[in-house]
Amino acid sequence: MLTFYHAPWSRSSAVFWLLEELGVDYRMELIDIRAQGGVPETYRAIQPNKKVPAIDHDGTVVTERAAIAIYLGDAFPEAGLAPPIGDPARAAYLTTLVHHDAVFDPAICAKANGLSYTSNDYPFGLFDDLVAYLERRLSAQPFAAGERFTLADVILGTGISYTMDMLKALPEKPVFRDYVARVTDRPAYRRSTEKDAELAAQIPFFQKMMEGGGKP
Repeated sequence: MLTFYHAPWSRSSAVFWLLEELGVDYRMELIDIRAQGGVPETYRAIQPNKKVPAIDHDGTVVTERAAIAIYLGDAFPEAGLAPPIGDPARAAYLTTLVHHDAVFDPAICAKANGLSYTSNDYPFGLFDDLVAYLERRLSAQPFAAGERFTLADVILGTGISYTMDMLKALPEKPVFRDYVARVTDRPAYRRSTEKDAELAAQIPFFQKMMEGGGKP
């Protein structure tokens, strides 16, 4: 049994899309990370910081988006969405997944929160270097790992789309816009986003937000 711990309209939405891409059976466990009083302490047994996403696959718990993507891509090779060991594309695939969690996310958060620092202050480096790297990579190849769509595009595509369109932290560049359009033009993406919106509508936090005319 595969259990997916998820909060609608959060970082775990990328894993929601990823699971739909894989086409595997899974059970969803909703975690209201925005609930008054916070997430129950019992959830720490799954995720030490009480965050999402997380999965439990037949008793094996995996947390962090990069790790989850790598684990599931290898666990379900029949989907053909993860370059196997020995495939030259696997290096770029793994690099993209780890880079997104270790560099992209913290650099974006630092930028959005106005953190001023030098490159050597933090291991994730400078925001401008991140933007230049992404622009260079995505100008040279259509997908994260090369010429074909992989699970790395689920994670990177979600990240670029959210931080460019919703957070307004990543600059809107034609190469980013084209990449997002390319990777999200998929049935699994549409299924997951539609279901996520339905789930979000059941969460008190988002109900109040929508009543006030706000956006997530």
